[in-house]
Amino acid sequence: MSVLEKTQPMSAGEPAKALWMSTIAFTVCFAVWTIFAIIGIRIKQDLGLNEAQFGLLVGTPILTGSLIRILLGVWTSRYGGRLVYTLTMLAAALATFLLSYAQTYTQMLIAGLGVGLAGGSFAVGVAYVSPFFPAEKQGTALGIFGAGNVGAAVTKFAAPFVLIAWGWQAVAQIWAVGLALMAIVFWFTTTDDPAFRLRREHGVVSKSLLQEFAPLKNAQVWRFSLYYFFAFGGFVALSLWLPRYLVGVYGFNLGVAGIIAAAYSIPGSIFRAFGGVLSDRKGARSVMYAMFAVSAVATLILSLPAAGTGSALGITPGVFIVVIFVLGFMMSLGKAAVYKHIPAYYPESVGAVGGIVGMMGGLGGFILPIAFGVLKDMTGLWSSCFVLLFLIVAISLVWMHLSVKQLDRQGLSAQPVAAAT
Repeated sequence: MSVLEKTQPMSAGEPAKALWMSTIAFTVCFAVWTIFAIIGIRIKQDLGLNEAQFGLLVGTPILTGSLIRILLGVWTSRYGGRLVYTLTMLAAALATFLLSYAQTYTQMLIAGLGVGLAGGSFAVGVAYVSPFFPAEKQGTALGIFGAGNVGAAVTKFAAPFVLIAWGWQAVAQIWAVGLALMAIVFWFTTTDDPAFRLRREHGVVSKSLLQEFAPLKNAQVWRFSLYYFFAFGGFVALSLWLPRYLVGVYGFNLGVAGIIAAAYSIPGSIFRAFGGVLSDRKGARSVMYAMFAVSAVATLILSLPAAGTGSALGITPGVFIVVIFVLGFMMSLGKAAVYKHIPAYYPESVGAVGGIVGMMGGLGGFILPIAFGVLKDMTGLWSSCFVLLFLIVAISLVWMHLSVKQLDRQGLSAQPVAAAT
């Protein structure tokens, strides 16, 4: 019996309000989480940072926002998503505001740790939104929520204008105030999620930490984590790496390369909602198969050298842009499909499992750009980054297929949950 069947009936508009307010809040959080992508450039100039210092500054919120997801996911299960989401936004807003007063590199790194809390809100939102919807609609709901990734594009487009007009400190302060206001609006316009209300009404004792993390001993959880490492982590990594790639390989100027990277980010976020709808209608497993198959072909094509480098199989800028957009589209579908699995297989541990999967995806966004740079330095080949992505896709596809075959042999695919995923 689902959480929805056990609790008292909700008002007709309650699930929709929870979903849309959570999505708007996540959009604002994501805009704050990626703030260093813009203001970091000016900070680098002001402090005279080298490339390594700049990379650490930009990557600190991404890293901490990823690592904190598992803890925030568990807290959501214990204390309710409404409270944890609100407090997370307020804490991130305070850190972002204090960032504007930082004067040394160390102070900015410490503030960046707090800014990273904004990225951890993803795990909170997943655990909060899921119980409002029945299993057959959770894919769509989580896909819509995940489209809040578009907040990164909001920062890329709006922050430069604020920075030029008033300085990077103004960007931090305005974004902080916006996030704090969003936290207040969220608190007064939403209700506790059904799962938390059920536990509170029946006096259910919270699980111990060992019980919360018990599902993590299942290889399946780490398989889902690998999927998300590629789908989300790879998507974030390419969003960061594309400008450098287009400039270095095809000689684009930075302005054009930045526009293409922004154009890559926006539909890749919005189509995540479409991926959720497909996962509900066709099954998340089918979407994952399609995502990995197309991604394997795309990364294999992108692994070829650029046209004009002496290779008969070199790809032109036009072909590259088309294929990279196809890859981004498939990744957006895959991001939604991965999270369709979690409430289906682990309905009582959405916080912990969703947190670890989200953490691994976020770490992908932190680790992969570094790996891309190392591979470029080692091999001298710009396209080596796509070779790495192809290997991750191939391993994921083989692991998934073998696991599905094992489920079939055990007769588990006939069960409703497995069949839907």
